[in-house]
Amino acid sequence: MRQFVALGLIGSALFATAAVAATTDLDMIDRAVVDFTGSQIGQPGGARLPVDRRLKLSPCRTPLDLSWFGRDQRSVQVACPTAGWKIYVAVDGGAVGSSRGAPAASEPLVRRGENVSILVRGKGFTLTRQGEAAEDGAQGEWIQVRADGKRSDTLRAMVIRPGQVGIQLP
Repeated sequence: MRQFVALGLIGSALFATAAVAATTDLDMIDRAVVDFTGSQIGQPGGARLPVDRRLKLSPCRTPLDLSWFGRDQRSVQVACPTAGWKIYVAVDGGAVGSSRGAPAASEPLVRRGENVSILVRGKGFTLTRQGEAAEDGAQGEWIQVRADGKRSDTLRAMVIRPGQVGIQLP
């Protein structure tokens, strides 16, 4: 009987240890923010700092949902719909609509032939793909872009910031 009790206690301790160890990979969140912003951590337009390593977020079994947050969009909201958590990552230099360091409206942020990140946002998801600008564009202008590997097909996307364009789905 003692053996069964001892095995039960050991099994419970192992289960509790595994439950604590099962957390969301914070490096994955950092990579998702880099993909979303199009800039590395510590670079203009990117996250100011990596995600705090003290965080213990429950595992996310679905793709992360990233979106700009705040009136000046100086943060990225990272959420896991299935686990029910969300965190905010501060962005260096602001984002769309930021007055800090924002170029004049008529100044092209994207040049024809330049590599760009194409963000496609819909309710509950954001997809990012690399592409090439088919024309120059200033912030807020709609330009033609080509997704990588598609030399003839173009899409229309709005210039968000240098090197980044976006499409918002209904």
